Amino acid sequence: MRRKVPLRTRKGSLTPGEQFTGIVFFALYLFLLPLAAGPVFSRAEELFGWSIDRDLQSVLYYYVVFAVTVLIFRRFLVRTTRRFAEDPHTAMKTAAVGLAALYGLNLLFSSPAPANLNDSAISRHASGAPLSMLLIVVFLAPFVEEVLFRGFVFGSLKDRSRLQAYVVSCLLFALLHVWQFAVARRDLSCFLRMPPYLIPGLVLAWAYDHSGTLWASVVIHAAYNALSYLTILA
Repeated sequence: MRRKVPLRTRKGSLTPGEQFTGIVFFALYLFLLPLAAGPVFSRAEELFGWSIDRDLQSVLYYYVVFAVTVLIFRRFLVRTTRRFAEDPHTAMKTAAVGLAALYGLNLLFSSPAPANLNDSAISRHASGAPLSMLLIVVFLAPFVEEVLFRGFVFGSLKDRSRLQAYVVSCLLFALLHVWQFAVARRDLSCFLRMPPYLIPGLVLAWAYDHSGTLWASVVIHAAYNALSYLTILA
């Protein structure tokens, strides 16, 4: 007899196993890995006599995170890819609308504000290793962040409460992009720079929710980062 697949699995949501491992990995990615990466690379240099420059460290870090993300969420990625294949037109239309909305909302709610901390950091690295940063900013980071913040966080909460899913995923996405600067600089005012990240978080969550496939939000994220990166290089 053919085993019935749970409805939430057929729709591309997370299984209980993916949710459990996702909680552990998400907590590590959000709070521990950013602080542990530097000391780990330093220890490796001492033990093996390696000399790894900062840009290569960033690429290796994201390659490892990318690989672990694929390993943990491989079944979810298969399901969401099948969902994309079933209706690519809706997914790409959603991506186009979402990208336009992202730029429109940023213009609508733009106001004088301190420089974007992440853009400043990317700009410094891009001047020395533009191709490495391109790989991270346009391909690796968008994929990892969409799987974790939209696929995992939003996907885990949406069946309970869509409002809660939007709010929590947006806030955590914004927190990711500022807390490391607050710790490094010992400056709590860095948390005041979270609002600009709420709009992308909202649009990306909507794209996943509306299209039913994570690839719509991945496309938006990658395209937006690519355009922003070109602006930084210009």
